[in-house]
Amino acid sequence: MGLEGLETAGRPPVILLPTPNASARGEEFEGPWPEIPARSPCVAGVIPVIYYSVLLSLGLPVNLVTTVALARLAARTRKPSYQYLLALTASDIVTQVVIVFVGFLLQGAVLARQVPRAVVRTANVLEFAANHASVWVAVLLTVDRYKALCHPLHHRATSSPGQTRRAIAVMLSAALLTGVPFYWWPDVWRDADPPSALDEALKWAHCLLVYFGPLGIFLAANSAIIFRLRKRGRSGLRPAVGKSTAILLGVTSLFTLLWAPRVVVILYHLYVAPVHRDWRVHLALDVANMVAMLNTVSTAILLGVTSLFTLLWAPRVVVILYHLYVAPVHRDWRVHLALDVANMVAMLNTVTPGGHDLTELTSSLRYIQKGHS
Repeated sequence: MGLEGLETAGRPPVILLPTPNASARGEEFEGPWPEIPARSPCVAGVIPVIYYSVLLSLGLPVNLVTTVALARLAARTRKPSYQYLLALTASDIVTQVVIVFVGFLLQGAVLARQVPRAVVRTANVLEFAANHASVWVAVLLTVDRYKALCHPLHHRATSSPGQTRRAIAVMLSAALLTGVPFYWWPDVWRDADPPSALDEALKWAHCLLVYFGPLGIFLAANSAIIFRLRKRGRSGLRPAVGKSTAILLGVTSLFTLLWAPRVVVILYHLYVAPVHRDWRVHLALDVANMVAMLNTVSTAILLGVTSLFTLLWAPRVVVILYHLYVAPVHRDWRVHLALDVANMVAMLNTVTPGGHDLTELTSSLRYIQKGHS
């Protein structure tokens, strides 16, 4: 082997840049071809698969039960707020099925993203439409609660079940239409090319439609609602926070916290580091997606928490009525003990929203207790 062969074996081969004229290369064209980095590993492993499986197996039944309960409340009370909550929970169910099951579990875990591109893009349209529906139905609920608390006369004169259903239908149709452009949503896990103008426009449209736009409405309407409630409190009136208003404040607060990481990671991925090259951005996007999907069960959880108020006060009501008509507390130690336990259970209501739904009943029971203890 000659000297040239030894030098070639002792160092890795260098691929030169292509030149316009191979017979006369200029120095500015010489140099190694920029190497394409390897795809970033998924350091989360099977954790997202386990997480989404648990979220779907627990969250979907909870949302279905919540839908049945809200449907009965909406049919019995005919209140617009319960119809909006029903539409919001139904949108969460669609989001869980389309995004969690079809997107993350079926396409990502089972099929390992070996899916025809047209199928993936069609699924993108449904996923973004479900997201838009879930968020913007919450906007309708926010506007409804703002009108009910800040402009009650106008709200009573203009709100009706038919108008509420039309508003929901228009919003769901708009959500489906705004999901169509996301047929061209880029595959952030695989695309190695720099983002094009279309990619940048779609990502900013996603952030505006799903987060920044609704967030501005939530902040403005909720600030007005809280100001009105505080004004009632300073005037001596008890600021009665109903179940719908309590759920609204909880849903919008959770939305703000749960969706913020995904928006931050998407913008960071757009302008700083791509997902397919930096494992830290890859991990951050995985975690941000998992956190954002918790928003699909927020309505059901908050409805359960506010409904817990009735269960917490039930033992106290029973014991007070028993004390009033059967046995006094100072003569029977068992009634005394039962009242102590019922009081402790009822005090758990201080950490639940919507605690003023039964204000009148509470005041009456306390008056009865004072008069007969």
